[in-house]
Amino acid sequence: MSATRRQVLARTGALGAGIVFSGAFSELFAGTAAARGHAGYGPLVADPAGLLDLPKGFRYRVLSREGDPLRSGEGPVPSNHDGMAAFAGRRGRVHLVRNHENRHNGKIGVPTVEGLTYDPAGKGGCTSLTLDGRGNVLSERVAIAGTAVNCAGGPTPWGTWLTCEETEDKAGTNGYTKDHGYIFEVDGADPRRTGAVPLTAMGRFQHEAVAVDPHSGIVYETEDAFLRPFGLFYRFLPNRPLGGTGSLRAGGTLEAMRVPGVPDLSGIQETGASFDRIEWVPVPDSQARQTPVRLQDFGPRGITHAQKLEGCYWGGSSVYFVSSFAHSAEGSAGDHFGQVWKYEPQRRRLTLVIAFGPNTDVQLPGESPDNICLAPGGGLMVSEDGGGAQHVYGLTRRGEVYPMARNAQAITSAAAAGGGAPEETEWGEFAGVTFSPDGATMYVNCYTPGTAFAVTGPWR
Repeated sequence: MSATRRQVLARTGALGAGIVFSGAFSELFAGTAAARGHAGYGPLVADPAGLLDLPKGFRYRVLSREGDPLRSGEGPVPSNHDGMAAFAGRRGRVHLVRNHENRHNGKIGVPTVEGLTYDPAGKGGCTSLTLDGRGNVLSERVAIAGTAVNCAGGPTPWGTWLTCEETEDKAGTNGYTKDHGYIFEVDGADPRRTGAVPLTAMGRFQHEAVAVDPHSGIVYETEDAFLRPFGLFYRFLPNRPLGGTGSLRAGGTLEAMRVPGVPDLSGIQETGASFDRIEWVPVPDSQARQTPVRLQDFGPRGITHAQKLEGCYWGGSSVYFVSSFAHSAEGSAGDHFGQVWKYEPQRRRLTLVIAFGPNTDVQLPGESPDNICLAPGGGLMVSEDGGGAQHVYGLTRRGEVYPMARNAQAITSAAAAGGGAPEETEWGEFAGVTFSPDGATMYVNCYTPGTAFAVTGPWR
C-alpha cells in the first residue's frame, strides 16, 4: 500500500522516530504549523525575474551562476550544480561546498588548479563559496578538480565534505588518465588541506551520497544505478573511525547490505514494512578491477539491490536513504515514485518509512525525491528530480507534501529540438538543498542552468 504523490500515509508519523536529531519525530514538530494542522507556507508566487518562485514573504539571492567568472580568477563558474553542504566558519562565516556533475563532455568543466587536480582529463569537481554573516559572497574558488560526475556526497562530523563520483569509467575511457568512481574528501575552508586524493578503500562504483554515523564513524553509501543490475547499499568500516580530516585515507572494510529473502527493495510496497537481522556482506573486490561491485559474487544467498538509490543522511540513531523511483518495465520488482528507508544499526532493522505512489500530476510537487535535508523548524526538505515542473518540497509530520520553491528557469528539450520535433519546455532539477548552521537560510542549487540560491524568510 503506498501513498499518492501529494500525501504520505499518516502512519509514517509513528514510524518517524529518529528522523530528527533530537529524537522522536513529533518532538521536532512541536509548536510548528504542521503540528497545528497547517502545511507549508502558502502558494508559490511567480517570480517577476523568472528565476525562482517562492511563497509570499520569502526572498532569494543568487550567489553564483554558471559561466560567470569565479571570484578567484581561476576561470568560469562550472556547470551542472549538484550536491552541496554548508559549514560554519569563523566570525559568523559560512563555507558552502558545491558539486559539479560534469562528465567528460561537460559544458563548463571545473578549472584545473595545481595541487587540487586528480585527473586533468576530468571536468567534474567542487567549488567552495565563503559567505559573511550577512550572506554576501566573500570568495568563490575551486575546491577540487579533475574528478568526474560529482553527484552528491555528505558532510563529516569534523566539518569536511565527501564528494562522490557517479561513474565507473577507468583510465583510457573517455580520455581519462586515471580510474574514476571514488569518494574524495574536501575541506571547504582550506581545500589544500585535503588535496585531490581518492579514498579508494571506500569502493569504486557509481557513488551517489554518503552519511556518517557520528557515534561509530561508520560511513553509509548509496549507489545510483537506474538500469539493471541495480545498485547496492553499503557501509564502510574505517580503520580510524572519527579520526578527523584525512583519517579515511587509513583504509577500512567495505560491506554491502543483504536483507534476507529480499533481492530487490522495490518489491516492498507497504509503508511501515520492517526487516530484522539485516546482514552485511564483505565486498569481494571493492576496486571493481574486473567486475562492477553490484555484479560480483556475494554467495549463494545473493545480495539486495534497489533502483536509483540517491539521497543518504543521518538522523538520531539511524541512517536514512532514498530510492528515487522504481519501474517494473525496467526490471524492478515493483513500481514506486520514491521511497525513504530507515536503517537502525543498533537493532539491525530496516524499515520503509515513506513511499510515494501513482504519478498523477507531474506539475505538482512530490515525485522522485533526490537530495534530502532536515528543515530547522521541522520536517524534511526534498530536492525533486522528476518530470514536469521541478520543486523543492517539504514533507510534514502529518504526511502532507507542500511546495517550498519552484524552478522558473525554463529550458528547451534538446532531444525534441534536435530530432525535428516541436520544442518542449522543461525545467532543470533541484539539488543540494541544505541549511545554514543557524537555520536562517536555505541554500539550494538549480542543476541547469547552474545557479546557487540563498533563500531567507519567515522560517518557522
